[in-house]
Amino acid sequence: MPAFRTLDDVTLSGKRVLCRVDLNVPISDGKVTDATRIERVVPTLREIMNKGGALIVLAHFDRPKGKVVPEMSLKPVAEALSQHLGVPVRFIFTDWQAAPQVDVKPGECVLMENTRYHAGEEKNDEGFSRMLASLGDIYVNDAFSAAHRAHSSTEGIAHVIPAYAGRAMEAELKALQLALETPKRPVIAIVGGAKVSTKLDLLGNLVKKVDALVIGGAMANTFLLAQGHGVGKSLAERDLIDTAQRIMQQAEDAKCAIILPIDGIVAKEFKAGAQSHDYGVDAIPADGMILDVGPMSVDRVRSAIDDAHTLVWNGPLGAFEIAPFDQATVAVAKHAAARTKANKLVSVAGGGDTVAALNHAGVAQDFTYISTAGGAFLEWLEGKPLPGVKALEVRT
Repeated sequence: MPAFRTLDDVTLSGKRVLCRVDLNVPISDGKVTDATRIERVVPTLREIMNKGGALIVLAHFDRPKGKVVPEMSLKPVAEALSQHLGVPVRFIFTDWQAAPQVDVKPGECVLMENTRYHAGEEKNDEGFSRMLASLGDIYVNDAFSAAHRAHSSTEGIAHVIPAYAGRAMEAELKALQLALETPKRPVIAIVGGAKVSTKLDLLGNLVKKVDALVIGGAMANTFLLAQGHGVGKSLAERDLIDTAQRIMQQAEDAKCAIILPIDGIVAKEFKAGAQSHDYGVDAIPADGMILDVGPMSVDRVRSAIDDAHTLVWNGPLGAFEIAPFDQATVAVAKHAAARTKANKLVSVAGGGDTVAALNHAGVAQDFTYISTAGGAFLEWLEGKPLPGVKALEVRT
């Protein structure tokens, strides 16, 4: 990963600091209901203020599509941000049709209105980028979760004024570098989810980067079909059997071991408490659905983790939202967490369902790093350049 500048590389005192964060948080009845994204950026914001920076926070909310939509205002977030920072946060409304007047003193914080109120934001319009940049002396990006978007506030500004990574961005980039770019080998990846079609680029990139690839979730059923196994009424993409075979050949050519289920938990219906049984993959009933990997498969994954020094995880192994089809994901998650706590494994995980599954297993806090970035994390796993990150690179 190319070098990027951080807050260690700049004097903040007396500077107007534009800090892009992700405050696209859930709101109900005018109150923030999940402050996780706010909590992640608090260290960066506090550091800027404590070091004498005049802090101007930029963020988006929902998809107003270049128009002022009152219910998509960031105003309710200002109060929550103030509570977490422990200092007043002044909210500044603007429709962004002209550069707003922003009076902020060193050590103070203001939150600007939704940048997506301007049509130029998502178009990465140079004029809007320059308008935003005119508000500050330096730019800090602490929104990795928006780094896959080439927007004015995530990428364009960085070409106008000096740009730096915030602490959350810095931690994310270092974790990702540790996971796939300069990992301690062997490296194992766990990829789950419903459809192969949504993770073709991901699988194609990982087989070239890791030593073993565990495929779980409903997407494993397509690979089982490609091996000649029947999967009954299980969710599968039968039109992608050739694609699955091609991925397995790519893995073989790259000397990456593909680990597929050898048994599955099968039920005739998908509902909580449904009667289920463990079947080998060569004996799946024609009227059954595979809803989780079985205990023999779990043992196999545990052994593969024991042989690894680095783990990258994206996607649950089964339909973890409903018991008893959460058992494999929970068992493997707890095993990976135990290895991590014993300093025998570097574990990096991300993606919405993945974070929810690890929280469900009660082990998210025990992994080396958990990314809440969603799309940006997935695109990084796919090997795609992230515009918001690339803009932070030190240019020689």
